[in-house]
Amino acid sequence: MGTGAGTGTAGSTALLLSGARLADGRSVDVRISGERIEAVGTVGSLSAPERLDLSGYLLVPSPVEPHAHLDEAFTAGGPGAAPTAATGEELRRRITEAALTSLGYGATAVRSQILVDGEAGLRRLEGALQAARDLRGLVDLQVAAMPGPLTGSGGHEARELLREALRAGAHALGGRPAQDPDPAGHLGTLLALAREYGRPLDLHANADLAGELPESGPDAMLCLDGGVTPRQLEALLRAGTGVVVLPQSGRCAGRPTPIGGYDPAAVQALAAVGVPLAAGSGALRDACCPVGRADPLEAAFLLAATAGLAADAAYDAVSATARTLLGLAAVRVEAGYPAELLAVRGDTLTAALAGGHSRVVVHGGRVVSRTSAVREYAETTAAAVPRQVRPGPT
Repeated sequence: MGTGAGTGTAGSTALLLSGARLADGRSVDVRISGERIEAVGTVGSLSAPERLDLSGYLLVPSPVEPHAHLDEAFTAGGPGAAPTAATGEELRRRITEAALTSLGYGATAVRSQILVDGEAGLRRLEGALQAARDLRGLVDLQVAAMPGPLTGSGGHEARELLREALRAGAHALGGRPAQDPDPAGHLGTLLALAREYGRPLDLHANADLAGELPESGPDAMLCLDGGVTPRQLEALLRAGTGVVVLPQSGRCAGRPTPIGGYDPAAVQALAAVGVPLAAGSGALRDACCPVGRADPLEAAFLLAATAGLAADAAYDAVSATARTLLGLAAVRVEAGYPAELLAVRGDTLTAALAGGHSRVVVHGGRVVSRTSAVREYAETTAAAVPRQVRPGPT
């Protein structure tokens, strides 16, 4: 499987995606002009100077990655790989590589939690913000500044450091109230800063926290740790809080519970009452999840396989709802919408979630990544199956 940057060009040159199948079963041509979809018509009805044949591919709005820890990516087991020892340039390169890994799987936008505390200072944040600038035109990288404790003896310095992070350009405010000596004080500080700087909250917490969020407060989303009770579901709905779950993250080394406390029963309960539900990868080959992957389709597959969500609802959790929680514009395969698209080998969404490895990623109206899966079969006799099938029916 190989991945490389695409050849489309931004600007006025139109691009035709020809013969793609939509989730509703139609086969269509899609013409893109600039950064938007200009027209959708029957196969053969549209033309453009550039054409990409997507016969055999399903075309859907691109997924996004709503919760990652890119400053920790690729640190599992390697000598000197720990982010605490990395220079700002090393962090920038690591974060860039991790974001491009997500892009190769189809995610055209990523939000990463980036640690900002007395030990890390702003080094990680500055590396992430530089990576975001470097990646413009390929993938949109949002940075959530995640502080350590904000109360106690070091609270004043931690709060000032967080203010510096926001002034430097952090897109969102992370936080882990349960790891602060004063969880209520931690949350109160974040709420005040969110209002002052006009930033959304993006917190690691259990569902009890929803009851502490004001209904008229800043936009907020929770990376859910553990299950949910009926009372907590009501609080989440009342506060309008979105929830991110991490079905891929597995179990943290040395911890008895999964990262993010992924609970399929909680996913079922959240979906049943209509709490906005998104799914992310969390870890990408770091100390907590050495085999973590950054594939949104795998996250959607796990929601369907472990929590029983229908394929369209599972994909919505990594696409439409995740985009909404990140403050991104809605995407549909219709004229006038942003050209943020994923073409994946397969004829239905269910088939794509089950193993769509060949992918074409469109961001800002141009092809930015192509992955082609090649199958090889053992050769037994001259009449055996073909040695190569390009691409495999995945």
